[in-house]
Amino acid sequence: MFETIVALATPPLKSALAIVRLSGDNCFFVVNNFFSKDLNKYTKNTIIHGQILDGDELVDDVVLLLYKDPNSFTGENSVEIISHGSPLIFNKIIELAIKHGAKMAERGEYTSRAFLHNKLDLIQAESINDLINAESEESKKLSLMSLTGKTSSLIAPLKKDFVDLLSNIEVNIDYPEYKDIEEINNEKIDKIVKKNIVYIDKLLADGKKAKIIKDGINIAIVGKPNVGKSSILNALIGEDKAIVTNIKGTTRDVVEGKFIYKGIVVNLFDTAGIRESDDVIESIGINKSIKKIDEADLVLMVYDSSNINEEDKEIEELLHNKNVIYVYNKEDLVDEKDSEKLYVSTINNDIEILKNTIISRLNLDNSNYSNPSINNAREIGILENIVQKLKDIQNHVDLPIDLLASELKEVLNLVLSITGEDYDFDMISEIFSRFCVGK
Repeated sequence: MFETIVALATPPLKSALAIVRLSGDNCFFVVNNFFSKDLNKYTKNTIIHGQILDGDELVDDVVLLLYKDPNSFTGENSVEIISHGSPLIFNKIIELAIKHGAKMAERGEYTSRAFLHNKLDLIQAESINDLINAESEESKKLSLMSLTGKTSSLIAPLKKDFVDLLSNIEVNIDYPEYKDIEEINNEKIDKIVKKNIVYIDKLLADGKKAKIIKDGINIAIVGKPNVGKSSILNALIGEDKAIVTNIKGTTRDVVEGKFIYKGIVVNLFDTAGIRESDDVIESIGINKSIKKIDEADLVLMVYDSSNINEEDKEIEELLHNKNVIYVYNKEDLVDEKDSEKLYVSTINNDIEILKNTIISRLNLDNSNYSNPSINNAREIGILENIVQKLKDIQNHVDLPIDLLASELKEVLNLVLSITGEDYDFDMISEIFSRFCVGK
């Protein structure tokens, strides 16, 4: 039995309306204690108008949305109380619910119950949080594809291949007399493993690009002092957030900014100018700059086009194995330009070419915006683990079939964990359902 939980489903602010949500086996009984009508007589989902009462005292005139299990978001009895949006009112309703047996819901508990009642798989459940936190229309669309189950369908071929393979292996081993069942040998296992490595590699490539669309990209702006890093940040975000002066060491901490361009959330980190310094505070900022380089997805290495020297080369040494865009600022001070270099002028607000270069460096195409993808960090991590295990199987595919079967079961359990299915996959039941063994 799931105890009744209660929480405010709308922001805790003064507004026209508020929604208090209850869910649990006994939620109708709980609400009956402070509602003017008997909810037990309702046998299907319905809308009810009535009053919230604290004894004889009227709390509010409300509308109830009544959901009978399993026809609710959580899959259990649920009540949504639509009240007026005064904090005095919705807090009183929550207080009454707790007084009569409910408990405050924990973070994510409604979605957790929906998952436990098989209303959502784990990909869909995680997409709800992504949808709430989406900062662009493109990010919202990707999250909606996951919520509606389109992303989960990408896992179905993996599950089918390994369930079929393991089922056949089990039948071959345990029921050798059934000659109409496909015989599995090492060559067939190798073929299926290779096929799925290729498939997962494609999922990973698409997923990592879609993750950029969904979560954005982190960019560190680095360079020696006074090359115009702060000016570039201000120009990109369209506001004067970072202080700009001609004094070296003005930026002593990481200054953050954000803008959205062509559907991508770009998180910028303007760092302290990197140089040798005896100033303790500036040195702390420089160390933070070096750390931010390591954490960034992309680095903008900024030069003063009119003054390039050894200091720039020393900073370049810090950028090995990083995705770097080399930006030559103060274009207006250069008479002869190198056609291979990216010039900008923040004083003239000539920055659009840099925005386009950032987006082009991400190598996105229309399919990354329009197709479902495995774009959650947890899911991507599991897929990477699966690929590694499949490559390990490839490396010793000549082992006896029963030993390979054990490793293939580990792969299947990882596949199932992406959608949150039961790890204790009943292979025997699968055999009987597919092949009617023992009929």
